[in-house]
Amino acid sequence: MLETLNLWFALGFGAGLSPIAPGTVGSLLGVPLAWWLLGRPLAQHAGVTALLLVLAVPVCHFASAQFAGSDHGGIVLDEIVAFPLAVMGLRALRHPLGMALAFAVYRFFDGLKPPPIHYAELVSGGFGIVLDDTVAAIATWLVVALGLYLWRRYLFV
Repeated sequence: MLETLNLWFALGFGAGLSPIAPGTVGSLLGVPLAWWLLGRPLAQHAGVTALLLVLAVPVCHFASAQFAGSDHGGIVLDEIVAFPLAVMGLRALRHPLGMALAFAVYRFFDGLKPPPIHYAELVSGGFGIVLDDTVAAIATWLVVALGLYLWRRYLFV
């Protein structure tokens, strides 16, 4: 029963079973979580996100063992819990268009996996499964934060 429950979490409550773009469908579950966390103090946002990332490591690890040790495309918990990191502290994104922009950038980085995201993906086990999405979220944060800074600095003079 614990294996089934673990797999249910790892598959994003079934979102990872989507026949089309399971990673994107799973990532969508991270949007309401990120939205909610953006309404909280930064320390709480950071704490909850860190806790979820840490808890996701063993969940993804044991789920990957059920898929012969691979980062199976259906394992989407890592995408769900990493997305709030992509918007951390960027309250301007607590708007549907802002959140959609951050989501698109996150999916771009997670799908394309440019360096250093690619190198993070080479780490094995649950830590590696979560690490590449965490690095994609950090890359997203950097791009979106820079975009917001430039927007405010040069377009709203």
